[in-house]
Amino acid sequence: MSVFAIGKNVDVAPFKIGQPVGDIYTYTPIEATISLEYEKSKYRFELSEEDINNRPLIQIGDVFIQLYIDKFTGTLSSARFMDASTLLKIRPYELVYRGELIKTEPLSNEEEEKIDRGNEKQIFDLTNIMRLRYDLNPLVWDEKTAQVALAHSMDMYNTKEFSHTSKKYGELSDRLKAGDIIFQKAGENIAANYIDAPAVVEGWLNSKGHRESLLNKDFTHIGVGVYKKYDTQNFIEKR
Repeated sequence: MSVFAIGKNVDVAPFKIGQPVGDIYTYTPIEATISLEYEKSKYRFELSEEDINNRPLIQIGDVFIQLYIDKFTGTLSSARFMDASTLLKIRPYELVYRGELIKTEPLSNEEEEKIDRGNEKQIFDLTNIMRLRYDLNPLVWDEKTAQVALAHSMDMYNTKEFSHTSKKYGELSDRLKAGDIIFQKAGENIAANYIDAPAVVEGWLNSKGHRESLLNKDFTHIGVGVYKKYDTQNFIEKR
């Protein structure tokens, strides 16, 4: 079980989206380690200082809550609610265990593709939610731009080179022009090995350069491409 909440009117009690982080730390104990037992095995998650500051983990009864903190505003950006099984499967923190580690079944190519397409749409939706949070225009999905973004994610996966510049296809502007896309201005965010779309977008929000692209008032359209945990987000301004 996993529920991700980001809208400002969503009930995430005892927390609240937009809540100052100082209030959270004052009234909620934040631990550097979280221990649990599951199916006769013992596990301990160890949080780094960065984890504690940006995405602390809190246990309330049988529910584990991962808080995503916007470090630029010092407020709660979103929250993820999980049961023990889900937490142990996604392993978002350093894990020490005694016993057996929960195994996940390998996905078929068809299942992986469905997940990739779902993550693309989630990244698109979450990007617009964050833009609306700052009174910016929502972006329009552009399929040609999405194909360019997907091609770059595939290129990064195949070459194992994490970069905005492709040795074969060039810079973003080169790739957009090759895709027959007319634009006034363009930007790109890339990521790799995040567990899912919410983690990717929250990671971008907490990185200055990525945040500037995400919240750029001039951009009008967007395309997202996800391939085997490589994520590319292309922004363009159309006139």
